[in-house]
Amino acid sequence: MLEFGVVSHLAAAGVYSVLAGFTACRYLRRGTDRALFLAASLTALWAIAIVAQTLWGWPEFALRYVIELARNSAWILVLFALIRDARDHSLFSRRLLLFASGALLTILAVLIVSALTGWALDINLLSARAMLFAQLAISLLGISVLEQIWRNASAYGRSSIRYLCFGITGVFLYEFLLYADALLFNRMASGLWDARGAVNALLTPLFAVNLINARRQPVQLQLSRTFVFHAGTLVFAGIYLLIVAIGGYYVRLAGGEWGEGLQVVFIAAFVLLFVLLMASSWFRARVMMFVSQNFFDYKYDYRDEWLKMTETFSNLNEDPPLPERAIRTLAGLVESRTGALWLRDDEGHFSFQASVGLVPPKHTQIDGDAELTAFFREREWILDMDEYSVDPVRYNLLEIPDAILGFNDQWLIIPLYLGRELYGIALVGSPYTRVELNWENFDLIRVVGRQLSNFLAQADAQSRLSRALQFEAVNKASAFMVHDLKTLIAQLSLLVSNAPKHRDNPQFIDDMIATTDHAVNKMSRLVEHIRQPETAERETELDVAALAQQVVDQRGNQEPAPVYEGPLSNVIVRADPQQLQNVLSHLVQNAQDATRRDGEVSLTLKAGSGAAVLFVQDTGDGMSETFIRDSLFRPFQSTKGLTGMGIGAYQAQEYVKQIGGAMDVTSEPGVGSCFTIRLPLASPDAHSEP
Repeated sequence: MLEFGVVSHLAAAGVYSVLAGFTACRYLRRGTDRALFLAASLTALWAIAIVAQTLWGWPEFALRYVIELARNSAWILVLFALIRDARDHSLFSRRLLLFASGALLTILAVLIVSALTGWALDINLLSARAMLFAQLAISLLGISVLEQIWRNASAYGRSSIRYLCFGITGVFLYEFLLYADALLFNRMASGLWDARGAVNALLTPLFAVNLINARRQPVQLQLSRTFVFHAGTLVFAGIYLLIVAIGGYYVRLAGGEWGEGLQVVFIAAFVLLFVLLMASSWFRARVMMFVSQNFFDYKYDYRDEWLKMTETFSNLNEDPPLPERAIRTLAGLVESRTGALWLRDDEGHFSFQASVGLVPPKHTQIDGDAELTAFFREREWILDMDEYSVDPVRYNLLEIPDAILGFNDQWLIIPLYLGRELYGIALVGSPYTRVELNWENFDLIRVVGRQLSNFLAQADAQSRLSRALQFEAVNKASAFMVHDLKTLIAQLSLLVSNAPKHRDNPQFIDDMIATTDHAVNKMSRLVEHIRQPETAERETELDVAALAQQVVDQRGNQEPAPVYEGPLSNVIVRADPQQLQNVLSHLVQNAQDATRRDGEVSLTLKAGSGAAVLFVQDTGDGMSETFIRDSLFRPFQSTKGLTGMGIGAYQAQEYVKQIGGAMDVTSEPGVGSCFTIRLPLASPDAHSEP
């Protein structure tokens, strides 16, 4: 009876032979199709070799292992062919394929030489665990390339490679599971090994469907520098670890009794060295520079650069401060970590803002009429100090300001423009790896510099707006205080002007004392309000009926004298007595000012439905609807000319809103006006009459 493993791999051999024949007959136009034909053929050969080895013990392990390596490599070559077809045989694709193929061939060469040496000379260059590690590395390389291809494929391109990617992913994931299990338990799981052929056979329809669909849809891929960097790093890590494993094996052989310990120390030391290299900014910069110079027509991935800059400046309030982030962004474009920044001030000079990694000199301001600023206003050049020191004539013997020369490291001086105006100057220190600058570097620096100027100008405008709002709040408070003082001055001036006529009248003396006492109390409360602006703590329950009568009595000395109508007491609201009195007094005074001596002014109070409603009515000049809508409740809008400040109505409305009330006004020119104030009762159920 045939074993399950034999049947499983016989099925794989059969279906992949059919797939290879199907591909050869109809689909060999593209490089991807030819690579798939090779992979299918080698997979069929690999399955036949496993069946033959199981039944007859031939071929030997070394030959079967070499066939397996060839089969795995063929599937990775399918991915390389995808990249090649997607890029239309561009220079980028050729360089990438040469690099990645060379790395893969190096790993395969080591494994094949080790297998053949063990078979022919009975010398094991690699231990069994090292060979398992190598198989895992090949599987991870395939999965990594697949992941990057899928991520960088356009939505349209994914539909043409979907089934191919799923199929190859299944191949490498199963390989990874098989060898990871063997590495973990020091044995090959018979169940996983026997099912290997059947699982590979199940993936065959995916490849067939992809062959049919790919003829209708072109493949569209765009590989990023990050992909090349990470893929290259993975390949480099695999080669490095293989070499270290081989070295550790020979150290163990030569170490005698100390062999195992020396092997562990040797491997640990070189793994630590690898980690340090990967963590080094200098090393990563050199690798990225190598990738950009040898695998890409353009040095920069502009999409990534734009996204990084946008993310860096998305929050204007984030730490570190914005000028430092601007310096780091510019310096990072040329692999530097130091720099300084100057921005134009209100006088036209350039004030020092921040520095990163550089100690600023004593004098840091750059004059607005310096030769350097005049040079930058004429042309948008980036000044290379290394080039300047060799050939200053190229820059018209330009004099560099001491504010820049005072730094111990100068490399690039970059002008920053806002529109067509010079907005700032940036200094970038020397890079930590050699960087060859060309037109692409300078173009990117100019574009990023203009965007940085926009961000910096926006932050400056926001800061100025914040300060203006603070001043506006101070001016608003000052205007309110001046308005109250103006009212007190008017009252005291009236007393002074009437004193010569009525100084012998006891009733006038009593009125003068009461008015003076009222003015003193009001000024005291004003001083207290300046010290403690919060009004919520001074709110209390008060009888608005009594307060309304008090206001009418106080304003009775000016004609036309106001009249009060309404309840005499027990209409309780919650408010600051002085503030509410000021509101009512202001409205009554305005009504008197707008009404002739023979006119009428009244203050009416009604209570009900949980609210107290006050009506201040007059038969004065009235107001137009346009004035009420556009000017009445806006500060500094007045109908009294130079005698009024235009903030009384605004102040009254703001306070009424603050205590939960509402104010409305109706008026008609030549007829009169009515101000309506609605205040919530402290005890809503106290009055039920409408």
